[in-house]
Amino acid sequence: MILSSAVRAYVCAQPVDMRKSIDGLAALVRPLLGADVFSGQVFVFVGRRRDRVKCLLWDRTGFWCLYKRLERGRLPEPSVLAREGFSMAELAAWMEGIDVSRTRSVAPVAARLVA
Repeated sequence: MILSSAVRAYVCAQPVDMRKSIDGLAALVRPLLGADVFSGQVFVFVGRRRDRVKCLLWDRTGFWCLYKRLERGRLPEPSVLAREGFSMAELAAWMEGIDVSRTRSVAPVAARLVA
């Protein structure tokens, strides 16, 4: 699985039962995130204690479900991230415990080639 920088991650602000399988999580995407589960974007679900996270992704042939359980500590509060999608780099940092809502990234550049 290779994710491009065009892929965005969307976090569910509400805690989710981590016993849910791929089908259970897929059924939550439209009502909780207002998105199409088959869009190729990553949908992130966090447990109530914020020590578990599941990421769901459709890749044209099936679903990927990535599960992480922290052995110590908690993930940063996901509610700030739930307001808008974020990049794969931000998702990786957040899953490492970095509060990306407090970081700043370089603004995107609208570049064009001048001949």
